[in-house]
Amino acid sequence: MRIAMLAPISWRTPPRHYGPWELVTSLLTEALVARGIDVTLFATKDSRTAGKLAGVCPAAYSEDPTIDAKVWEILHVAHVFERAGEFDLIHNHADFVPLAFSRLVETPVVTTIHGFSSERILPAFKAYEDRVHYVAISDGDRHPDLRYAATIHHGIRLEDFPFDPHGSEDLLFFGRIHPDKGAAEAIAAARRAGRRLIMAGIVQDQDYHNEQIVPALDERSVVYRGPVGGAARTIALGSAHALLHLINFDEPFGLSVVEALACGTPVIACNRGSMPELIDDGVTGFLVNSVDEAVNAISRVGEIDRAVCRAGVSERFTVDRMADRYLDLYRSVLG
Repeated sequence: MRIAMLAPISWRTPPRHYGPWELVTSLLTEALVARGIDVTLFATKDSRTAGKLAGVCPAAYSEDPTIDAKVWEILHVAHVFERAGEFDLIHNHADFVPLAFSRLVETPVVTTIHGFSSERILPAFKAYEDRVHYVAISDGDRHPDLRYAATIHHGIRLEDFPFDPHGSEDLLFFGRIHPDKGAAEAIAAARRAGRRLIMAGIVQDQDYHNEQIVPALDERSVVYRGPVGGAARTIALGSAHALLHLINFDEPFGLSVVEALACGTPVIACNRGSMPELIDDGVTGFLVNSVDEAVNAISRVGEIDRAVCRAGVSERFTVDRMADRYLDLYRSVLG
């Protein structure tokens, strides 16, 4: 089986610190290569893989301001489709632009829909649902107007997230600094609970950061550590009392939620989007509907067994499970 794996080019694959789509693409690619599958990763030229790397874009456009996103995305997508005859299947992780190329080749195309940035992009997916096999990353992110081949949850490498049986007294916010991710709500809940909040993630909305986050920073009750990657990432996730994930949108998946649980850290999240699929309410964390409920949940974190949090990820959200499910889909598509 020869697979062309098409990554986005917003970030390097795998990303240095932030880049969830690129991270999942990398995890799946490496797991398939480890199984002996012939995978060619189409990504930025500075990307890394144990498989074959094919790239035309010199660097990621979110990392290098000289890279024009529209120009290089078209060149990047065209590259894989011009080589389509070399592969049994193309697996697209790069959103809707590759769909427009799908009828120009005979090679089957699987597209993982990593989320809908807007309802306005739905017509592009709808136009190609009879040609492309769509994968939802959670049941909560399935659009009622689209046809899907499968729902396949993301998986992580459990060995990359050491278990911390104790945690600490500090709460954690880990994600984009953006209204969608509930950074301000996390600050409010932590303050009312009387606990220090550690914050980590890229600033995606500078005005929001300046107005809602910066005034709260004091190095005592609220600490912002910026984008955190590598060993510092796993230490932050594992050493927390709980992860506050008080989102203001229907999140398609939530890698940081699963990563925190893998480290043994319970998660307090808003009960929307994919969260009920990731968190077992009262067992691995708490699903809440307001800051008031989040404050109450913080007081109950001691009820959660951190070992059970990790066990849940081991059972349901490993990269091996994800790879096995994609392989089943590939075989089904190829008949």
